[in-house]
Amino acid sequence: MSDLAELAAEAYVYGFPMVFNLDEVDRFTRQGMGSLGPAPFNRFSHSGALAGPKDTFVSINNDTVYSLAQVDLSAGPLLLRVPETGRRYYVFQFVDAWTDNFAYVGRRATGTGAGAFLLVPPGWEGEVPPGMTRITAPTTVATIVGRWACDGVGDLPEVRALQGATTLEPVGDTAPVGGLPVPESAVAGEELRFFEKLRTWMRAFPPAPADQEYQSRFAPLGLLDDRSPYVEPSAELAEALRSGYERGAKRVEYATTHGTSPEQNGWKLTYDAFNYNLDFFEVGTVRSPQWVFEDRATARTVRAASARAGLWGNHGYEAAYAMAWNDGDGDPLDGTRAYTLRFETPPPVDAFWSVTMYDMPRYYLVDNPIDRYSIGDRTADLHYDRDDSLTLYLQPERPADRTAAANWLPTPPGPFRPILRMYQPHPAVFDGRYTLPPITRRERPA
Repeated sequence: MSDLAELAAEAYVYGFPMVFNLDEVDRFTRQGMGSLGPAPFNRFSHSGALAGPKDTFVSINNDTVYSLAQVDLSAGPLLLRVPETGRRYYVFQFVDAWTDNFAYVGRRATGTGAGAFLLVPPGWEGEVPPGMTRITAPTTVATIVGRWACDGVGDLPEVRALQGATTLEPVGDTAPVGGLPVPESAVAGEELRFFEKLRTWMRAFPPAPADQEYQSRFAPLGLLDDRSPYVEPSAELAEALRSGYERGAKRVEYATTHGTSPEQNGWKLTYDAFNYNLDFFEVGTVRSPQWVFEDRATARTVRAASARAGLWGNHGYEAAYAMAWNDGDGDPLDGTRAYTLRFETPPPVDAFWSVTMYDMPRYYLVDNPIDRYSIGDRTADLHYDRDDSLTLYLQPERPADRTAAANWLPTPPGPFRPILRMYQPHPAVFDGRYTLPPITRRERPA
């Protein structure tokens, strides 16, 4: 049984990204997400505001306004049209069922002029009309995550106009789409339901051929069965799956905070967190050794950790992410303490940068008295020192000092994790010429 349980733990780590992802896809189509209302497949939902605490999604950003579409290509291609943005930063990120970022449209990838992009299903052999750029999706269900840079409430009308000029429409016949296959409802228990979802969705959304070969090792668990073996599993199988679920979940959590990403002054430099796509490179992606892992074992573990801590995050060349669980001395960050973060020089970017605050362990934005969830180079009325350095104050209560209050990023009262985002980062971010400053504990709040 121990061997079977260990196999189940391996299957959990492998399958967690897809199950977690498609659960969110399903939730979005039925319930929406905070300011993003629910939308059926193949229709955009446009947020009318920057994200806040009601947007309960792991590590959601507070820098951009979202436009989100869950797409189903089972009935054929979809045509995405984007407007001229006048040099405004935006990105449309394409994510398959396994969480591979397989294409980008936007300022970095395709420029800011108007464009037409034909998103086609796997194996599609039709003709692409003139004036359109083809993007082949690895799976029939995928997600388009659109992000529009927004400089506050006053900028929202222009963002909404751009959202209104963005269209997604079927090409050719408009037959009903299949959506997500429904797992067997008679399967009881969270652990067995996880493996039932994995079995169902593995069949519906096959990965790259190399991973299909890897999946064959999970046959003893019933994951390759045509019909669900989890409605009335043997006692041995049920126990192995429950034990494997628990082990696998612990491994994903551990990989989230103890992964192989390099550290710099307490920051985890997760610039490689989305390099696990080894097979599908469409418009806007960069296929080079710097941005593709060498082996699939590493890719599978990183994929799971990245889904858990930052589902639908971009490759580092689009937006570089650094995450901190500890201060510069190695102690866990906690809202019972006060901290500073001093930038001698700002992060080098072509677009913009920010620090966003999240709670633990959900990685959600947390309500605070000034409705500030991120702070960065676009934040109004920041106080810079005479040498142009910038000191941020991280603590739960408003600083008494007026200068510190202007540079205050509220923290939750308990454990927290900030993310530093650098949009369109310069090479200096990756080659070591730019060093992130530590988060430093203060003896007393400002």
